[in-house]
This record gives sequence, C-alpha cells and structure tokens, in this order.
Amino acid sequence: MYMKLALDMAAKAKGQTGINPVVGCVVVNGGRIAGLGAHLKRGEGHAEVHALAMAGENAEGSTVYVTLEPCSHHGRTPPCCERIIEAKASRVVVACLDPNPLVAGRGVARLREEGIAVEVGLLGEESRRMNEAFNKFITKRLPYVTMKTAMTLDGKIAARTGDSRYVSGPESRALVHTLRHQNMAIMIGVQTAIADDPELTTRLSVPALHPIRIVVDSRLRLSAKARLVKDRTSRVIVLTVEGADTGRRAELEAHGVEVLNCGSGDRVDLRMAMHKLGELEIASILLEGGGVLNGSMLEVGLIDKIILFVAPKLIGGASSPEAFTFGGFEKMSEAIELSELTFERIGSDLCLTGYPDYKHLPEAD
Repeated sequence: MYMKLALDMAAKAKGQTGINPVVGCVVVNGGRIAGLGAHLKRGEGHAEVHALAMAGENAEGSTVYVTLEPCSHHGRTPPCCERIIEAKASRVVVACLDPNPLVAGRGVARLREEGIAVEVGLLGEESRRMNEAFNKFITKRLPYVTMKTAMTLDGKIAARTGDSRYVSGPESRALVHTLRHQNMAIMIGVQTAIADDPELTTRLSVPALHPIRIVVDSRLRLSAKARLVKDRTSRVIVLTVEGADTGRRAELEAHGVEVLNCGSGDRVDLRMAMHKLGELEIASILLEGGGVLNGSMLEVGLIDKIILFVAPKLIGGASSPEAFTFGGFEKMSEAIELSELTFERIGSDLCLTGYPDYKHLPEAD
C-alpha cells in the first residue's frame, strides 16, 4: 500500500523532471504515514528529502518506502543516502535499483554500512516501467522514442485527399496532449509540418508543459512563417543535412530555430540525429510522424514504444497514407513483433501499446 502510494505520487510528476527519473517516497512510523514526497524538478530536492522534511522528528526509527534507490553521489543536490542516515531511519524499502552508473547499488550498500535494513524489489517492475525513458537515457545517452499514431481499421492515417481531421475521437486526442506533456520533445517530418501547419503544443484543460518541437527536414522546406516557428512557445529544432540550403538555414536561425546537421547524404541520418539530440539532454521524444518517418525510424530500430489508436472507421483508398511506409520484409516470420502488448478502450477507439522486437537488427540502439 505504501509503495503504491509512492509510485502514484511519482507518476503524477512524469514529464516535469527533465532527464531525471520520477521518484516518490513515503515515510511510515508507528503504523502511520509521517511524510510524503516526490521529485518535482531537476536540480531541486529529491523525493526522500521532501518526505523526511515533512516527517521531522518522526523520521527517527521509521521505514522509508522509495520507488528508486536513494542516490549516493553529489550531483545538483546532496546524496539522499546521507539524508536518510542523518534522519536515523531504521529501514528502507526500495522498489528498484538505480541504473545510473553513479549509483547502481552504491546507495543500498551505503545504507547497509550504517546498519539500516534495506529491502529491494517491492513493485520493482512498476517502477522500472515508469522510468523507462530515464533508464535508457542514463545508460545510453539516447532519447527514448515513443511513437504515437491514430489509424482507421484498414490501417490509414488520412483519406486519399490527405484529410486527417480527425481519425481518432476526442478522448484519444486529449490523451495525446497528456503524452506531449510527459515527453521532453515531439518530432514530426517536414511533410506533416507543411500539410498540417501544426503548433505541436500541449492543450489541456489545466496548465501543462510544452515539448521541444523537432522537425526532420532534409531539404529545409520548413517555412519561417510556420505556426510552430512563429509562436515561440518552446524550442524548435530542425534536423537536416550538411548540403541543405544555406539561405533557408540562415532564415530559420534568424527566427530562433536551431538547425542541426545530421549527415552528409540526401536524407537525415536518423541514428546520428538521436545521438545529437541525446547530447542536448533530450531524454524522451514523442514521435508523431507520418508513415514515411514512422517507417524510417522503425526500419533502423529507433522506436522504443508504440502507442496506436485504432478508430472504428474504414476510409479505403489505395493511395491513402498508412501508419508505416518502408520497404518491408520478404517473409512474415521476419515481421517486427510487439511485446508486452496492452489494450485499452479510449472513448470509441482502441488503444494498443507495445514494444517492438528488432530481431532483424541485432545491433539496434
């Protein structure tokens, strides 16, 4: 019960901790909750610090439930292990170890050195799944890419005219804005930017965070008059190639757009792009591309998670855009399968979530 409460608090802060993990903490003493805390912002107090501060004197002799191993190193804030030791807690229950190489079991070892009983593994899988983006970024320095798309029952993301308003229902669209809030960046292809002229902001009934906007644009066709450029709501990054139009590059940069060279070929090197975005400390990306970008990312193994909204509609049309456009495989046995598949009814739509298995790409990032 206490760990579930800690996990619930952590989940509520998803999207607002930057490259840091979401963490919740509950301090219990004498059968009563003495303190609660969650990590709310990178550079500010960790969950344990907030919970122990609330507990005050009741922290002595308490059990501390925390969703991620307490840190043992000095970063932007002091180590949480020392704060727990200082508070004289008698027991710590940890959901899962921190994959950060600077922690990775050292926090648990430090607590045990001081005679504090430590248990690890309670609801560990729930904690790991909650921090899947952090777990990848902290070990590989690459953004975690979640692809979101909405399609009809016959696999189309728009009509043959290009009209896509709207494939999915209002409930699904509202959930997408929550996903935007929970990811550091959103990425689309330039064709989508030209066709839809989207803002790519988060529009919820409550204040929310706006993601960094990323456009894959090999030939720099994005107009400086595009809404996502003009509104200045959040950063705009354009991924292009070395030989792209220098005049258009200068124009975009004059409007505050960051232009990154990702390869010297005709098309953006997507693997290089992910490494460059990782260097910019972008830990999570919501991919809302069209079929070509989705297919290109999938083909080289750069999509970590797929969220697919299926609407109860049939649109037809041999030329209607599809969710994935790529060369494909020769045999069904070579198809990319989704593991850990879950299903959820969202309004009149079916939402499928799964993790692609790149068995055809043994060295995929």
